[in-house]
Amino acid sequence: MTPSGLLRRTSAYYGAPVSEFLAAHPDQILGALAAADSFAAVDHQQIFAWEREIAILHAALAGHVGTIFFEFDVPRLGSRIDAVLLDGPAVFPIEFKCGEREFRRDAFEQAWDYALDLKNFHLASHDCDIFPLLVATDARSADPAWKPRHADGTRQPRRCRPADLGKAIAEGLAIATGPAVDAGTWGVAPYQPTPTIIEAACALYARHSVDAISRNDAGARNLTITSRAVDEVIEEARTRRRKAIVFVTGVPGAGKTLVGLNVATGRREEGEARAVFLSGNGPLVAVLREALVRDELPRQPKGTRKGAVLQQVKPFIQNIHHFRDEAVRDPISAPFDHVVIFDEAQRAWDRSKTADFMKRRKGIPGFEHSEPEFLISYLDRHLDWAVVVCLVGGGQEIHSGEAGIGAWLAAVQDRFAAWDVWISPRLSDSEYASTAVLDGLTRQPRTRLDDRFHLATSMRSFRAENVSSFVKAVLECDTHSAAQHLRQLAEKYPIALTRDLATAKQWLRDHARGSERYGLVASSKAYRLKPHAIDVRIDVDPVRWFLDGKDDTRSSYYLEDAATEFQIQGLELDWIGVTWDADLRRVPDGWQFKEFHGKTWKNVNDGGKLGNRQRYLLNAYRVLLTRARQGMVIFVPQGDPEDETRKPVFYDDTFDYLRDVGLPVV
Repeated sequence: MTPSGLLRRTSAYYGAPVSEFLAAHPDQILGALAAADSFAAVDHQQIFAWEREIAILHAALAGHVGTIFFEFDVPRLGSRIDAVLLDGPAVFPIEFKCGEREFRRDAFEQAWDYALDLKNFHLASHDCDIFPLLVATDARSADPAWKPRHADGTRQPRRCRPADLGKAIAEGLAIATGPAVDAGTWGVAPYQPTPTIIEAACALYARHSVDAISRNDAGARNLTITSRAVDEVIEEARTRRRKAIVFVTGVPGAGKTLVGLNVATGRREEGEARAVFLSGNGPLVAVLREALVRDELPRQPKGTRKGAVLQQVKPFIQNIHHFRDEAVRDPISAPFDHVVIFDEAQRAWDRSKTADFMKRRKGIPGFEHSEPEFLISYLDRHLDWAVVVCLVGGGQEIHSGEAGIGAWLAAVQDRFAAWDVWISPRLSDSEYASTAVLDGLTRQPRTRLDDRFHLATSMRSFRAENVSSFVKAVLECDTHSAAQHLRQLAEKYPIALTRDLATAKQWLRDHARGSERYGLVASSKAYRLKPHAIDVRIDVDPVRWFLDGKDDTRSSYYLEDAATEFQIQGLELDWIGVTWDADLRRVPDGWQFKEFHGKTWKNVNDGGKLGNRQRYLLNAYRVLLTRARQGMVIFVPQGDPEDETRKPVFYDDTFDYLRDVGLPVV
């Protein structure tokens, strides 16, 4: 049953002016909620909760005007806000905990997350004052007043008893500023989320489309265009019985991995056209698999074992090296999958490293293929068709033996000339280091350049899209450009500089709200941060670090273990503390590259030019400096004049350089 004048909005189960809500019989509202629920039968617990919430709001809103929504959808978080009240210039997201006597921390953070999600991603809420409320129905105490307003207009949640709710709303209205919120516009405004890769993977696996979980701006449209372009290549290859390879490029955080996951999960039931997502990044595979299992398990029938869900997840996200080893074990058969997506393809091994591994670990001497060449040959075993999708990050090679994208291009040119090749034109940019091979390949008739395969806009840093440009300028010692980019970032994406680690940790805690995740990162060569209790040789469990809560000492929240570039590449946090050691030092004419051996620092030499080992170190810091979604603090130690391995001179010029670029010191 629909009350007269009910506001129609597909992402809220019920919406109406407060006057009509108060005039309606509770059973009428309950019926509308039950009818809107997508489940065939609403359980008794949910019915009881709605009845309680309706009764509490009937009492609290007497004499109020405005508009009330029930079960307002929050796509990025995969849940619904119990109620949202619009009244004058204020938005009140309300989270109820029926039967609860205490205000639990997880409930408090949930209420805060809802408010922040509206502020950041709901278009009509960007400029609103937001007053989140947490109501524990059986609580005996409550917050006496609202906390001060944050700079973005979002307050900390106020904890209420049912009897205090009306008073809390009235006090919020008294301090709200700005124009009145138009309920009609607000109710139908687009929700433009920017999910983390973990959130995105879970949403895509749960069969949400990439359109539904992404912003509706130029960057997100590009994401959708690129995904569709890849699908078009796959369908053309399948229809024409051809083989094709696609190179997708993008700035850090632009959504390359999201494109790959979208293609893979979208083809879960496509038979021979089913896709597999492969990554040589072990931490990424482990974290995404565990996240998918934790997210999917509650949707499974009661009693389903976690291991059974893991077996469902495994076929879609695999370790590239396990995929390669299967090809070695059976040198004749083609893989089950016709579509294979290689994440961070530039990190595949060169011929020397692959040969060494095969000899030492597999007992196969004389192996003569690079990993890219061998993996393409595995797909080439298909007699009819196959598609390889290479997701390419510029300046992301961080380990010896990583071939760069040139090895893929050389393999196609030298051995697989019959394959169709689709290339992002940006593959010629300097950070991809592939120009020499690319020139020859683009002259071949089966090679096509297509702008749709480049993702130019960062989706990670939803507060500021040019973080990667700032980091690139800093690492290239382009002080003028770095300062320009920093000025553009300053308002929405805070970056701070400090020489005190305790200050850095407190900065992270102060800036994070709700369940926003924060943590410390360090270069894997930052061996002399150990006096600061940062030991990069400790084996950090990436699953615990990225997924576990604030009560677990192994999680990023504890700020005890620092993740290195190997553990965090491809992933992200909301707030990052970058700890900068003396392995990368600023000097008047550029960077000095160092590695700690035994009891002293030694030069990383590559014949007087920026060679592989120096490039890996520079790229390690590029990875660390581009992992934060909302902001970061950089810690550069003071050094110790009494310690030959940590002299102040090792750190001072780096600090001065970052400060002179314009980073504020805290």
